[in-house]
Amino acid sequence: MSQQNLKIALFQFNPGKTEVENFEIAKKGVEKAKDNNTDIILLPELWNIGYTTPDIYGKDDWEKSSLTLTDENFQRYCVLAKDSNIAILFPYLQRKDDHYYNSAALINSKGEVVLNYQKVHTVDKGWEKIFVSGNDFPVVDLEVTGGVVKIGCMICYDREFPEAARILMLNGAEIILVPNACNLDINRLHQFQARGFENMVGVAMTNYSKPKFNGRSVAYNGMRVKGNNDYNPCIALANDEEEIIYAEFDLDALRNYRATEIWGDAYRKPKLYGKLVDDNPQNPFVRKDARR
Repeated sequence: MSQQNLKIALFQFNPGKTEVENFEIAKKGVEKAKDNNTDIILLPELWNIGYTTPDIYGKDDWEKSSLTLTDENFQRYCVLAKDSNIAILFPYLQRKDDHYYNSAALINSKGEVVLNYQKVHTVDKGWEKIFVSGNDFPVVDLEVTGGVVKIGCMICYDREFPEAARILMLNGAEIILVPNACNLDINRLHQFQARGFENMVGVAMTNYSKPKFNGRSVAYNGMRVKGNNDYNPCIALANDEEEIIYAEFDLDALRNYRATEIWGDAYRKPKLYGKLVDDNPQNPFVRKDARR
């Protein structure tokens, strides 16, 4: 029986000035990833508009750049995935019923949208209050070389909440894909590592390179090795320049690890966690601009 691996390309590039430029940049990346026998290419947050605010992009142009799943500018990514025979995690500005969402669509190698995740944890203190928050953490089966892998998604700020990764794990995720758009310091990198470790899931994140942000796209395999205090679960880490780096997950090893180790859902005490779903923040955590 052959070993099942999953190879993810972390696409760490700056965006162009238009949607068309961004597609062409992504297309070249997909072509390179295909040549490297990649299963999935992961683009940064709000890729189609380069994570640009309405004030900078222009309110009218920003709104015109919003997409539905049937729009031509969305469908070109579906065609790209099909023609290249590679799955694409495409983060984009979504329009639905005159509302806007910070979304990411997982397009399989046949060009089909198998997951459309809407960012749950928007940063309400800033311009992201424009977005309607998502209300679900879906997990899907993605067909890749050698079999099927269960994929979930978080977007940027989502990864700073342990509940998001925890629910994805409970929903069956083996790998969590994370498009990102912020500076990644040591706290955020270690925090992301913890999201993988505490849930026994592989995690992969793509960020924008400098000068927009500071790169540091990263992937962790979610595991440890008993007795090896020097074991490093980091399987890919970029610098701050434009580049594609590759994270290869050993799915057989991860699945065996999940079946025997003590984290994830193995020894939790859910009956004691009721307060986690209370909606009554107290000082010092009260924020007038928070949408609950």
